[in-house]
Amino acid sequence: MFDTVPGLIDDVRDRFAHVDHCPEQGPRVFFENAGGALTLKSVVETSTRYAAIPDNQGRDNPMSHTLVAAIKQARADMMTFLNAKEGQVFVGESGTELLFRMISNAVIESPAGGSVIGTTLEHPASRSAAQRWSKIARKEYLSVIHDDATGSVEANAYAALVRPDTRVATIIHTSPVTGMAVDIKAVAQAIRAVAPDCYIIVDGIQHAAHGALDIESYGIDGYAISPYKVFSRHGYGVAWISDRLTALPHDSLIGGPEGNWELGTRDTGAYATLSDVVSYFDWLGGQFSDSEDRRERLEAAAKAIHGHENSLTDAMLHGTGNLKGLADMPEVQIIGGTDNPRREGLVACRVEGRDTAEVIAALRERGIRTHIRRADYYSNNILDPLGLSDCIRVSMCHYNTIGEVSAFLTAFREIVEG
Repeated sequence: MFDTVPGLIDDVRDRFAHVDHCPEQGPRVFFENAGGALTLKSVVETSTRYAAIPDNQGRDNPMSHTLVAAIKQARADMMTFLNAKEGQVFVGESGTELLFRMISNAVIESPAGGSVIGTTLEHPASRSAAQRWSKIARKEYLSVIHDDATGSVEANAYAALVRPDTRVATIIHTSPVTGMAVDIKAVAQAIRAVAPDCYIIVDGIQHAAHGALDIESYGIDGYAISPYKVFSRHGYGVAWISDRLTALPHDSLIGGPEGNWELGTRDTGAYATLSDVVSYFDWLGGQFSDSEDRRERLEAAAKAIHGHENSLTDAMLHGTGNLKGLADMPEVQIIGGTDNPRREGLVACRVEGRDTAEVIAALRERGIRTHIRRADYYSNNILDPLGLSDCIRVSMCHYNTIGEVSAFLTAFREIVEG
């Protein structure tokens, strides 16, 4: 889809730091986006600018007023990006920390008894929090088993376990191991059909970089993002919570502002970089839409990103030019199936008879950055049922190119057939 706008991919790549060059390794193709996406140059500049400012928020001086205004603007920008009409956005230590806070409060402060429901597809960030706090609160934890064949989980699987006394449900929007998305709206509807007052909290950490976010349509209560996976930087997380989750008792300062979920003074620069990210999506959407409505431009960006990333994964799976794709290599096992409409810019695979770590090292030597997922506490929920000890994760983003996919396939074939 990016091909319809001459020069666009070059303009996109020019906005990111280290797009084709590692400061330590030198030239390389970056296919490790699920581990942390590239950083916008504007984010680097904003972070540097705010890091030098000594003033604090909430003071009566011009710089302090500027800091407060930047935070207010960032919150408004994120509400538009998320398409959230109510609730609030706030930042914390990390996406994982925010998931723990949202889940713990929902479990502890919801009515006594009942159940907490999650799924084996989830990252341990939400799964660990739900299991820990359901035990503390003496609520039964129920686990939905995901579909090994599709690498995802369907609404009917949740519906089979949800009960009228289900107090809290957790969902992962996209798996960082399989790369497959979940239909959040359908799952939430299935839950609320049986347990309308259930608190529903979503791990959106892997999904956010792909742009398509619509809180208004989901019918949920919490959504967490790790900004370093969506073109910002490490050191903070961002969450959206509904009005009713906001109103639950939670850790806060006695006599402090009502509804405040932040603890201590937050980094204004972190907030400001969120505005940089939303502005980037806005700019990209403007290449495909003439709308004067910002939300419509953000939706156009998400659609374009989805189309471009589909072209990348299709080329990786089925080949490009005279290069065979992974699906044409009999030695390669593709997790989640080959033609899976749930896939979001990620291909997880394994080469039969080859040591995965050696394959990844050989790719690195050829300038291709990928990652190994082992059957450890991060990934054993996905790999153990498949009988796999590890896999190769090749994760792409919209700034990657067909040329980079070609470089990967050339290198991969040399390694597999060599």
